[in-house]
Amino acid sequence: MIEKKQTRRGISVTFKLPAEVARESVAVVGDFNNWDPAAHRMRLYRNKGYWSKTIVLKPGTYQFRYLVDGERWINDDQADGYTPSPFFSENCLLHIR
Repeated sequence: MIEKKQTRRGISVTFKLPAEVARESVAVVGDFNNWDPAAHRMRLYRNKGYWSKTIVLKPGTYQFRYLVDGERWINDDQADGYTPSPFFSENCLLHIR
């Protein structure tokens, strides 16, 4: 799930995935953080049943994916779209206005 909210600093984007998607870790990785898995690690909220991370972005179109347990890439089914990646898969698109 992706939630977007206007703030004074830009658009606050909250990324959420169900808790059962990962055993140990999830990172939201994209061109907004140079595809660095350490930049935006998601936090597990066991009592709520999901992983979550909120970041503030400026207007633009961004590509992203989730890195699960440091080894598996997944997409978000609520992304604004998809685009081919150079690694024979697809990246999610996120449009910020």
